[in-house]
Order: sequence, then structure tokens, then C-alpha cells
Amino acid sequence: MSMWCGRLLRAAGRGVQASWSRASSNDVATFRDTHTMKFYNGQKMPTGLFTTGEVEGRITKLRKYMEQEGVAACLFTSIHNINYYSGGFTYCAFGRPYGLLVTPEKHVTISALIDAGQPWRRSLQDNIVYTDWKRGNYFRAVVEELGEVRGILGVEFDHMSLDMSHGLRQHLPHSNELIDIGQPTMRMRMVKSKEEIAVIKTSTATADVGGWACTEALGDGVPEYEVALAGTRAMVRNIAKLYPDSELMDTWVWFQSGINTDGAHNPVTSRKIQKGDILSLNCFSMPQGYYTALERTCFLEHCSDAHLKVWEANVAVHKRGLEIIRPGVKCSEVAQELNELFAQYDLLKYRMFGYGHSFGVLSHYYGREAGLELREDIHTVLEPGMVLSMEPMVTIPEGQPGAGGYREHDVLVINDDNTVDNITGFPFGPEHNIIKK
Repeated sequence: MSMWCGRLLRAAGRGVQASWSRASSNDVATFRDTHTMKFYNGQKMPTGLFTTGEVEGRITKLRKYMEQEGVAACLFTSIHNINYYSGGFTYCAFGRPYGLLVTPEKHVTISALIDAGQPWRRSLQDNIVYTDWKRGNYFRAVVEELGEVRGILGVEFDHMSLDMSHGLRQHLPHSNELIDIGQPTMRMRMVKSKEEIAVIKTSTATADVGGWACTEALGDGVPEYEVALAGTRAMVRNIAKLYPDSELMDTWVWFQSGINTDGAHNPVTSRKIQKGDILSLNCFSMPQGYYTALERTCFLEHCSDAHLKVWEANVAVHKRGLEIIRPGVKCSEVAQELNELFAQYDLLKYRMFGYGHSFGVLSHYYGREAGLELREDIHTVLEPGMVLSMEPMVTIPEGQPGAGGYREHDVLVINDDNTVDNITGFPFGPEHNIIKK
């Protein structure tokens, strides 16, 4: 029978490529007993969005923090941190754990055999693969790569489950103290490099491309999903043109109409759009894990007076928010001022969530930098290098005049000279987004 040759794959550290071979029964038995292996299949891929120097700089900064805090090793388990510190590997869990182990000497992604050589190709440095043949092989891979490292192990408390924590403690051959590395690394990621900001700018421009494609596809009787498909296709094609060496995954559109606009994250449906409908346009560009968004309130053909009144009020709050995003301002101060403005319009009781958040490595199914959200309970001070949105939203319940959800969303970059750039190009407000067909 044909199968992967276990002994060949197990040859670690030599850049050996996988191959098919005829295997004897002894080979089969050996392979099925294999807990971990090295799977160097093909050639290393370019780091995609960033230079090698950019990614190495992140790792150097992390290791300096580890040295200062006495952390012997870090085991990342979240999609966002593994992506950020590996140089572009974005895992798909499907029930299996993944990791990135960083020590003063090592930088190793940990992946399941189902992904074969792709994690190694997309990781800046080394990779170890664990098999499904025996429960606990993930932890055996961690222990194997830790080797003789002793001392404090940094893990992500906001991501690691109790089961994962118990499994790790059970398999470690020595008593390692576990401390949180999730919050410190979040703070590191909150201030973007020049390369990151360049990617975020092109990603935001790609979201604009999706927005124009959606408005082109709009029409009376057109289902929401058809509009969404048009926007997604346009964005994916644009990312492929901009970054031909990157992976193409997870770019999407939520296009909502009528009552479906009441929630910011409501899924696309087959509801057919009608003239006079309130519409919510949400385009999410995602080049290799670097999410940005365009979100706009729109109407098809005409807008009622009741809807227009609420829309104009939300636009006024949005404009004020764009004005007050400045270095030195606390996130909580932004939220408090905009709350007061909503209260003047008698709309504060309809407010849905915080007024904005950070950008970088994030998605609708994995984490973001929660310390940089424009909410009353977040007191982070804005500073150069931060990138965040302004996105006020109110929802008027069904049956009331002006019913529906209203949201505008722009992406802002705080520059080194303390100026602020709005990098979203798609226009907002009634003068632009009552779409005529």
C-alpha cells in the first residue's frame, strides 16, 4: 500500500521533503507509532504581506520582553498571535489545537498532520507536526520542542481553555509556572509598524472596492446574498492582484436589508431587497489575517423622513467622532462625549456597542486588541502608530418610525507627527448613499 514514509518525514532539521513510497508492514507500524514529525514539503514561501525583517523585529521585541520578565518560553495558541509572530501562518483548527513556541533560541509552529507541509511553508522558521494516532500528541510536540528549557512559561489566558491548561501541566516533565502573555502581546500589537500601516491602508482601499461592487449589484428584488457575492469577488480579486504571494482566505461581505439590519453581525440571507429599504453595507477585506472594514448605511431609491432623521443624527455623531480621535485622548473620553451627543438626539437608549476598535490581525472568529476599544470602561490613551475605527450604531426597533440599524465606519491612522488620517474613501451619509437605479 502507498503511504507517507514515516521514517523519511521524521528526519528533523535537514530540510527533507516528503515523498510517496511503497512501505512494508514494519514501515506502517513505525508510522502509526509516530507521535511527532518534521514535514518539510516543498519550499518556504515568501512571508506574504511583510518583509522578513518586519517579522524578525516582532520576535526580537517579544524576546526582549521575555528576558526582562524572566519568561523562559512562550506558547501561543490563538490564531492572531500565531499569525503575527510566525509571519503569516493562519491555522484552521477544526477541533485540533495549534501553537507557536518561542524560546530564546527557538521559534517553532506546532500543527496537525492534516495540514501537511503548509504550516512549515508559511512559518518564518521551524515547524513540528503532531499526529492523530494517540491522544496527547500535541502536548508531546510542545514538550519535545521545549527540551531542557525550565522556568516560567507564558501562555494566553484569554485563549487557553481549562482542558488545554490541564493537558499542558500534565505533560510537562517539570514544574513550569504559567503566566499570561496574552495581555502584554496585545499591547505590543496595538502600535503598528510602518509595514503594517501600509498593509492596512491597501486593505481598507480594498474594502472600498467591495463597497462599490455591492452598490453596483443593488437592485429591486435582488437577494442580499447576490450583493454580498459581488462585493466578496471584487475584494478577493483585488487582494490577489496586490499580494500575489499571500493566501486568499476569509474575505467576506455582510449585506443586510430591512429588519436584518438591526444587528451589526447579522448573516447574509436570501431576503430580496425592496425600494425604500434601509440597507447595511459591510465589506471586510482580509489579506492573510489583516482585517479592515467598510460599513455604511444605505437606502434603495428613497428614504422616509423618519429614517432620514435618525440617519442624519447618527452621521452627526460619526463626524464628531472623527474630529475627536487624537493622540492623548482616552478611549473612555471619546465614548463619554459621543454618549452625550446621542443623548441630545434622544437616541442614546438605542446605541448598540462601543464606538470603534483597533485593527491588525483579527477576524469575526478570532480575537482582536480589546485594550483599544472606544468604550466607557477602556482607558487606553491614543498614541501614534495606533489604527482604529469610528463606527457609531443605533437600532430603532421594528414597528417604530425609522426602524432599522444605522452604522457608519471609517478607519483612522494616528501618525508619528500626531496628525490623524481617515483612510476610508467610500462616502457616507444621505447625500451619497440613497442609491438610485
